[in-house]
Amino acid sequence: MTRIYDCSDDSDLLTGMRLARASIGRGELVVIPTDTVYGVAADAFNARAVQRLLDAKGRGRQSPPPVLIPGIPTLDALADTVPDEVRALVAEFWPGGLTVILPAQSALHWDLGDTHGTVALRMPANRIALELLSETGPLAVSSANLTGQPAATTAAEAETMLGDSVAVYLDGGVAGHDPSTIVDASSLHLPEGKLRIVRHGVIPEQAIRDVAGTDRFV
Repeated sequence: MTRIYDCSDDSDLLTGMRLARASIGRGELVVIPTDTVYGVAADAFNARAVQRLLDAKGRGRQSPPPVLIPGIPTLDALADTVPDEVRALVAEFWPGGLTVILPAQSALHWDLGDTHGTVALRMPANRIALELLSETGPLAVSSANLTGQPAATTAAEAETMLGDSVAVYLDGGVAGHDPSTIVDASSLHLPEGKLRIVRHGVIPEQAIRDVAGTDRFV
């Protein structure tokens, strides 16, 4: 039976993290707290696990999940090119609520869905998420809810919607209500390429423009 592990309790935290690591390794799903909303996570390099994530949410391949990473070195490993404007953004807002879409390394052996050669990357500002990421590597993570329903801000809300489709729930307390801000930088390496905000979230648009330069936006 699926259980929620209270990460404010040392014993529950140790057990929950151990089981979460093992579940990810088996291609199962885990719900984790982040600095924005709760996320449902799968091994980004396990195509069956990613499909299981999409199925659990009732989501199609046309909506691939973002990938959470433990740090900037992983950004360079997964993205084909990282423009200076993106480096300035991640230096300012990572770890935190900024997701950047970039061209993916063509040599990567993964299947996140219909990404059209891109990947959406974020380093979360949550110690539980970062500890798990440091041990599992990149995780495909989408908001822990059924498609069309509000994003979960507690582990209990996530469990109500996702139930036994998830192997382990890690309870890190009440999360934020706003999702991450998503910036599409996938064309920025082109001569006429521009940044584009595709989802407004916890980081205000003006703050992003101030760092990257207003002239670099559509």
